[in-house]
Amino acid sequence: VIIPAPCWVSYPEMARLAEATPVIVPTSISENFLMDHKLLDATLTEKSRLLILCSPSNPSGSVYPKKLLEEIAKIVAKHPRLLVLSDETYKHITYAPATHTSFASLPGMWERTLTVNGFSKAFAMTGWRLGYLSGPRHFVSACAKIQSQGVKISEPQGAFHIFIDFSCYYGAEVEGFGVINGSESLCHYLLDSARVVLVPGVAFGDDTCIRISYAASLATLREAFGRIKKALVALRPAASV
Repeated sequence: VIIPAPCWVSYPEMARLAEATPVIVPTSISENFLMDHKLLDATLTEKSRLLILCSPSNPSGSVYPKKLLEEIAKIVAKHPRLLVLSDETYKHITYAPATHTSFASLPGMWERTLTVNGFSKAFAMTGWRLGYLSGPRHFVSACAKIQSQGVKISEPQGAFHIFIDFSCYYGAEVEGFGVINGSESLCHYLLDSARVVLVPGVAFGDDTCIRISYAASLATLREAFGRIKKALVALRPAASV
């Protein structure tokens, strides 16, 4: 994943979460933190799969001019397996004479671009955290499947337990362990790989969930959830497209 820097803090970690390698392309203040398209060309390899562009940029506020984006598009066109994630969250907040150009609007780039945007910045809806994704249907459909996956939590109102739905991980297979086919096997996996003791929901009559007791210190809980998170990353099932 090619990421011009400075960049939004989550980009590299998002790449790592997807088991990809973030490749940072440095920019300089003398160039207004805009990526040199020649440096991009030299950085790309046959293993490159995604280029992240953010314009206007967070944190620098730089806006990529259309001419530079056109040069970048020419380079992208030479790499048929490369996609572009265009973060345009701040597109409505630009200062003249700068103007915003959507990367997907460039010739031949609609099919290669996933555009992300939101409402919180431009429309003063920060607390709502509303956003959207646009792009070719087959890519967006695949993203929607992944988005629908995830743990479900019912906030406890008493006692010191939480009952979490981990069924999104059922069906995943781990080398040396086998298939996670329910709460009991997931608990065994987390015990083996994370050294965390949990109680399978099947014992309580609901095999979709796992019971976690939080009658422990915050330091212990942080350590435990950190281990669980690390173990679950290896279980993330691939969405069928």
